[in-house]
Amino acid sequence: MDPRLVDIALRKQRLQLRAEAQRKDMVYRLSGIDAALGRIDAVRGHLSWAKGKAPLLSIGVLTILALKPRLALRVAKRAWLGWLLLRQTRGRPLTALLPAAAPLLLRVLRSLKRAL
Repeated sequence: MDPRLVDIALRKQRLQLRAEAQRKDMVYRLSGIDAALGRIDAVRGHLSWAKGKAPLLSIGVLTILALKPRLALRVAKRAWLGWLLLRQTRGRPLTALLPAAAPLLLRVLRSLKRAL
């Protein structure tokens, strides 16, 4: 047999083995992403559902606003505070949120203590 053909066959076999090892490594590295992609797909599904039901959702929000204005105002304040905290901590570690959230956590703990 021609030594050049043997060399080409050996090279082909080494490349196939390396490609198989790379595939296994890629599957191992991407295994954690599967769960995150599943969550993202679920969120996209919920958003598309909300988009399709926008008139019903807006009627519900307006009804709650008309019937329970204090509740609606409280929820709006909390949502606004959450948005501000999110904007303030974007790009920082989660520990940056603790000084701003401490008074809120104390209020929650006090209300739980009173309830018990």
